[in-house]
Amino acid sequence: MGIEDFGGGQGPHADVLVVTTNDVPGFRVEQVIGEVFGLTVRSRHLGSQIGAGLKSMIGGELKGLTKTLVQTRNQAMERLVEQARSRGANAVLMFRFDVSEAADIGTEVCAYGTAAVITRV
Repeated sequence: MGIEDFGGGQGPHADVLVVTTNDVPGFRVEQVIGEVFGLTVRSRHLGSQIGAGLKSMIGGELKGLTKTLVQTRNQAMERLVEQARSRGANAVLMFRFDVSEAADIGTEVCAYGTAAVITRV
């Protein structure tokens, strides 16, 4: 697995800018649309659970689970961007992830932020 399997985020020419900050240098917030989120829940398959159990005995990174979590976070972010775009936003401010266990059967990942319309100053 290469480093590209463990990353995420947007490409350089995204039509909806997603930032973790309250504002964007060089831009003005013209309109706040409101909260948007992208949610996904993933279960772990038996093979990865067995592999993770064995790996936990000897230590080290659980690369299969790491890759699955990256894919899950990317899917949640894609859904967030889709929702923002459908509401007329070109930016999501104060972007965050929330990760929790979902009824002991999987992992819930929620990407959330504030949809806004921004313009270059």
